[in-house]
Amino acid sequence: MIKYISKRLLMMIPVLLGVILLVFIVMNLASGNAVMLILGDNATEEAVQQKTEELGLDKPLLVRYANYVIGLLHGDMGKSYISNRSVADEVFQRFPNTLKLAIVSAVISTLLALPLGVFAAVKQNTLFDNCSMIISLLGNSMPAFWLALMMMMLFSEKLGWLPSQGMRDGWLSYVLPAFSIGFINMAAIARTTRSTVLETIRQDYIRTVRAKGVGEGEVVMEHAFPNALIPTITVIGVQFGNLLGGAILVETVFAWPGLGRLMVNSVNNRDVPLVLGCIVLLSISYSVVNLIVDLIYGFIDPRVRSMYK
Repeated sequence: MIKYISKRLLMMIPVLLGVILLVFIVMNLASGNAVMLILGDNATEEAVQQKTEELGLDKPLLVRYANYVIGLLHGDMGKSYISNRSVADEVFQRFPNTLKLAIVSAVISTLLALPLGVFAAVKQNTLFDNCSMIISLLGNSMPAFWLALMMMMLFSEKLGWLPSQGMRDGWLSYVLPAFSIGFINMAAIARTTRSTVLETIRQDYIRTVRAKGVGEGEVVMEHAFPNALIPTITVIGVQFGNLLGGAILVETVFAWPGLGRLMVNSVNNRDVPLVLGCIVLLSISYSVVNLIVDLIYGFIDPRVRSMYK
């Protein structure tokens, strides 16, 4: 087990190096100049030159990339071009807000999707099954930011039941952004759960269990559902990883003080160190989530657990 975890952690290193290089290239090709955004359009040529040298932007791309990687190995993420604050302080200040929103959204999507998928499989080709698949299709087709805007207009602007921005109102602040993201993820989880449960209940061992006179509820929940969980857990893990980095537009809509909104503002300001800090943290988080999902497989399926020994 330890050997497997160590191997997976080592595999994160080339992934991070590639992601960092890609961000450097994209930000270098993007239009706009961080120095001009800092100093303004009326800055003198001497001031621009001095600021460019101060930020290290006069050096070649690969040199800047190498310097950043070396600093990262020493725990230094650099300083923001705009605020001049430590990037580590800014990203770790915002990351807990994104993590809380992702967890609440994942709980909502999972609690809605698992029963929906199981009952749709048990009641295959019935009205319930058709309605659940229509809901899933809507979730797969609907952009999260559009649903967020519609829910904001209804529950905040028209009805005034829920806050529309920030997280100053306690748990009420989580309702709209979490449900906006959770509903979209619920669709993918429900469809996967339905298909895997359907496949499982058609297996020979399920027919044997039924032939022994076991009730249908026990057949589904104690024999079919646990064996159908592996693909579903994979989807839940992937969706949770996407929540950490894919809630950018929803965070922007609801002015959520999270990592996604910080990254959008950093890209607009051409603040490369802050963009890189967000990307590095999200990449590590995504890799750790995938590792945790793989380890959960071992606790659910003894066949997978035997591979770790």
